[in-house]
Amino acid sequence: MAPDAAEPDVPEAQLARGGWELTDERVETVFRLSRATVVGATRLYDDVRTREAAASAAGLDHQWRFFFATALTFRPSLAPGIGPMMILPTVRSEAQSAFAEELRERGFEDVSRGRKERIRTDGGDKLHLRSYTADLPLASLGTTLSVTGWVGVWHADGFRIAAGAYPDQPVGEMLDLDDPDEPLTRSAAAYRDELLELIRAVE
Repeated sequence: MAPDAAEPDVPEAQLARGGWELTDERVETVFRLSRATVVGATRLYDDVRTREAAASAAGLDHQWRFFFATALTFRPSLAPGIGPMMILPTVRSEAQSAFAEELRERGFEDVSRGRKERIRTDGGDKLHLRSYTADLPLASLGTTLSVTGWVGVWHADGFRIAAGAYPDQPVGEMLDLDDPDEPLTRSAAAYRDELLELIRAVE
């Protein structure tokens, strides 16, 4: 981690209870403004509990859900006359575009932007959310994995981005399993609620 890069504070205990595991940590340039480079420190998590349950039940090792949190650092720092709210729309737009591109890089097709929501983080900050939908052909199953993703952007003690995606139906149903274990029976609504709770808990 670069010494002057902010780091996201994620709900570690909550992630552990949900069966999530850290799969990657990276610091990289996420986009550029006219007078600054924007560096993101990101932590990426995989829902290993569901992944292992699906692999055990159906022999398919696949990432069904992911979640990440990013803290942004501006290099050089923003000029004193430029307040965070002045550039929040730009940061939000860039973050949403980057999330859609992330889905495409993972092989998803028909990536479409959905509705907007405004909620508050657990710390009380205003959080702007945007939903996305996308499809991933699963040739080995002869079916398509349809997902919904949410990306949130806000400013607290710095800019934060948190996002993730989840299946639009229970994994066990998609795999056509007769009596799947609990991780494979969770609904899209349950996935959504958990993802938004994780996003809200990032600092």
